[in-house]
Amino acid sequence: MYKNKSVMDNNQLTRKQREFFHYIVEYKKDNDAWPTYREIADKFDFKSPNSVTQNIKSLIKKGYLKKTNEDEYELANQGNRYINDEIEEEVTYGGIPVKGIITAGYLQEAVEANLGSITLNMIFPNLSKMFALRVAGMSMRDAGISDGDFVLLCDDDVKNGDIGAVLYNGETSLKRIFYDKNGLRLEPANDAYSAIQVEPDVFEEVRIIGKYVGHVNKSGIYKNRHN
Repeated sequence: MYKNKSVMDNNQLTRKQREFFHYIVEYKKDNDAWPTYREIADKFDFKSPNSVTQNIKSLIKKGYLKKTNEDEYELANQGNRYINDEIEEEVTYGGIPVKGIITAGYLQEAVEANLGSITLNMIFPNLSKMFALRVAGMSMRDAGISDGDFVLLCDDDVKNGDIGAVLYNGETSLKRIFYDKNGLRLEPANDAYSAIQVEPDVFEEVRIIGKYVGHVNKSGIYKNRHN
């Protein structure tokens, strides 16, 4: 009834499409050949090869794959751009260096060592499923989210009471989402704003864009403690 949908880019992949795309690309890289329909179906527990076909068609439609003259498929512009962006991110943003150990008990001799780096993947384990939107308004002020902040959203299920981004009647809003007998309640974190009640007969007009996992502003990165 509720569907996750990004309004930022019509070519953006859903979480399941990203998993599908990553699998076939990694398989191709490791085996120098694309996986068979049976291998893909087994990997994702598809009951029918038609599910494989539909996923491939979606990737072709969004520009990640294209058909060859031999009726096979290969990476298209969007697919190559996606992979190159991931490689560039890994190379450019190596992370924060960990330079040693410091005790939080009795005083001890400092230990200097190269212990690797803290990366965004360590801070946000679901980084591949995340995207950001800029906040306009103060309805979530008491949750620490202010006008101008960049809210970090994850393409994931939104549970009762979670903060999430919602598309409703063609308009977007960031609210705490509750499911109850009266329908869907979108609750602000600021007494100056009123809750929005979505009745059951208009549920089909609601789209959950993403689950709130944190936000970014000039003061730093703030992670949702409940994730």
